[in-house]
Amino acid sequence: MYAEPIQRLIDELARLPGIGPKSAQRVAFHLLKLSEDDAGRLADAIVDVKARVRLCDVCFNVSDQELCEYCRDDRRDRTMICVVQEPPDIVALERTREYDGLYHVLQGHISPIEGIGPEDLRIAELLERLKAPPGSPEAIQEVIVATNPNIEGEATAMYLGRLIGPLGVKVTRLASGLPVGGDLEYADEVTLGRALSGRRRIQ
Repeated sequence: MYAEPIQRLIDELARLPGIGPKSAQRVAFHLLKLSEDDAGRLADAIVDVKARVRLCDVCFNVSDQELCEYCRDDRRDRTMICVVQEPPDIVALERTREYDGLYHVLQGHISPIEGIGPEDLRIAELLERLKAPPGSPEAIQEVIVATNPNIEGEATAMYLGRLIGPLGVKVTRLASGLPVGGDLEYADEVTLGRALSGRRRIQ
């Protein structure tokens, strides 16, 4: 329908999550109105983030260094790990100011329908972090499972509970207050803070 470069841009934008064909068309024509400087800055930012951003060697959060800012911070409580699905979930939890421990990003959730099993997530790496002997300075005392309150998140939480429980580490789940079917990333600070404070043990 449009000149080849425009149609190509629309097609690429439509591949992004949450952007349908009409939204992609609107964004494409908005980009056409940008000055060359503004368009160049946007293009440079995309290229830069792909070139410089990587996953943290320890927790698999996004970072521009080997270790993310939370793993580098010696002031954080190193006896606790909060397990989340995606990096934006960390930002949501940090906004509550209720948690000062470490994190572990699974990079997804268990979903047989989507063909995603435990082996596709960063679960093996999480278990490796829990191997320090009890009583040692490196020993993790509690794992907070903060997966999304939906079917996939609950399944992932139960799976982790069954794996970690026998290791002698306390495993808790965020308490009620989060809407079922919602995403952690979009929860407000008050609701998320209450859920974090009232977390419960996974049986």
